[in-house]
Amino acid sequence: MDVAVIGGTGEEGFGLALRLGRAGHRVVIGSRSAEKGAGRASDALKILGGNATVEGTTNEEAAAQAEVVFVTVPFAGQADIYRAIKPAVAPGKVVVDATSPLATAVGGRAWQVLRPWQGSAAEQAKAILQKGVRMVAGFHTIAAEALQDLDKPIESDVLVCGSDPEAKEMAGALIEDIPNLRWVDCGGLDMARISETLTALMIGVNRAYKVHDAGFRIVGRDAWGPPAR
Repeated sequence: MDVAVIGGTGEEGFGLALRLGRAGHRVVIGSRSAEKGAGRASDALKILGGNATVEGTTNEEAAAQAEVVFVTVPFAGQADIYRAIKPAVAPGKVVVDATSPLATAVGGRAWQVLRPWQGSAAEQAKAILQKGVRMVAGFHTIAAEALQDLDKPIESDVLVCGSDPEAKEMAGALIEDIPNLRWVDCGGLDMARISETLTALMIGVNRAYKVHDAGFRIVGRDAWGPPAR
């Protein structure tokens, strides 16, 4: 599948690009600068080897090329990024937003959260994009360090929120291509108001225990994935 990672030059986005590239997907790393995007793609290919397909370009061009668009940017710049890629994200395209509204956006602490006017960062993003874009929220509790450590399985579940079941399943299929990751359907997009704040909780746990890759597991089943309809 053709996948774009908007903000793929950052630590979280780069880790996601590595994991999806290793899984055999064509990954296009997006950046404000085409040169920076291409440079980070070159870094990824050095890590993954010659069999992977990772390219780099501007955020707008990356979004236009992909079937699924992951957005991994800080909350402070989220609205500007979405306004920039809006023309490239046609109705029907799946967008997976990984933004967490942390207080660092206004000079606060990373373990504190903000409350966007729309309720969540994902709902804010959906309000900016064209009508008909299929918005999903996920990857808020997967640490960048864990994504980039390709030799170590990720001990965490991905909490997925969205009001389009098929879009969630498309995102979930990509998640399941990353070894050891499971995805859990957490309900409609409004549930991102809860899941996004877990980033702050995870950061607090990391600080308390002096670790870098804390995560969350949902117990009760051996497997999750799409619920019965």
